[in-house]
Amino acid sequence: MENYNSIMSWLVLSQLSSIKPNKWVQLSEQHNLTIDELCRLPSDDWLTIGIHPSIVEKRSKATHLAELAIHFLSKNSDVQCTYYSASDYPQSLRLLSHPPAVLFIRGNNSNLHDRQLAIVGSRHASKNGQYTAKSFAQDVAEQGIVITSGLARGIDSQAHLGALNASNGRTIAVLGCGIDICYPKYNQGLFDKIIQRNGTVVSEFLPNTPPRPHHFPCRNRIVAMLSTGVLLVEAKIRSGSLITCNLAADMGKDVFAVPGNINHPLSEGANWLIQQGAKLITSSADILNEFNVYTVAEEKPDSKRKGLAIDPILDSVDYDVTPLYEIIKRSKLSSSDVLTALLEHELQGLVTAVPGGYLKLRGE
Repeated sequence: MENYNSIMSWLVLSQLSSIKPNKWVQLSEQHNLTIDELCRLPSDDWLTIGIHPSIVEKRSKATHLAELAIHFLSKNSDVQCTYYSASDYPQSLRLLSHPPAVLFIRGNNSNLHDRQLAIVGSRHASKNGQYTAKSFAQDVAEQGIVITSGLARGIDSQAHLGALNASNGRTIAVLGCGIDICYPKYNQGLFDKIIQRNGTVVSEFLPNTPPRPHHFPCRNRIVAMLSTGVLLVEAKIRSGSLITCNLAADMGKDVFAVPGNINHPLSEGANWLIQQGAKLITSSADILNEFNVYTVAEEKPDSKRKGLAIDPILDSVDYDVTPLYEIIKRSKLSSSDVLTALLEHELQGLVTAVPGGYLKLRGE
């Protein structure tokens, strides 16, 4: 294994997390040692150079866990491991107050160093929110920008899918568990497709580490710091997605938010962010402009634009769920005509059927 000693050393140090990676580097430089030499010092010498006894006591367990991780890497050639002092470690992560000491990577490592847009939001997103995340991700990925998210249900999943729908689109999934675990399990197909399609799956946690609630804030800080900007589509005011956006803002990143219905709880987070100064986004072009990427919008035929503008069915469907009886009432058409027209619009991707009625898809 290339760089075996360095990987082993940083795996040990990653399990002694009360000392930050940059502090280990400072300690090694202070005593004119390499990180590998520092890790090979006897425990008594660790105490002599000022490492706290409580950390020294954990050294044996940390070494055992590191050996298990090395064994995993030796059996899984598709998994790479980079570390804090390595040349291929993402520079942006070094700016964190407590950066990950190691990163396990499956897929295309170079994606971590390319320009990225993080897309985050609710696990329980509305149909319209999912559509927005997916379509924005596809448009942005078409321009060569990597889409980064957390592989969760809802907005995260749609962001990854949108990127994969783009020609040569790339996406990064940051995990809150070990690199060998897909969470949630039903996203295994998406997990595999990301790797197969030139994407990247990354985790700071040792292999076989199960998902735990406190892991996800750790994951979110990596999502925020890898990216040039973060887009919030839908989220409640108290959510991990808001934490990701606030961290990005604190680090000088661009924060974008899609506004929503003021009466919808999933709009609270984005609307609040906009009040705090996030950039209001109504189309993928808004994001691309901020990234200094300019595209020529495809011109739609006049006949189609005029047809949609005067379509009584489309005008009768809201961006929130609209009951069928309300669509019939507004359009003043028969129920059979309404159902026929709704089916046609659904096939065109203009509306979608949801529990309780229909909703208009944003962007049309």
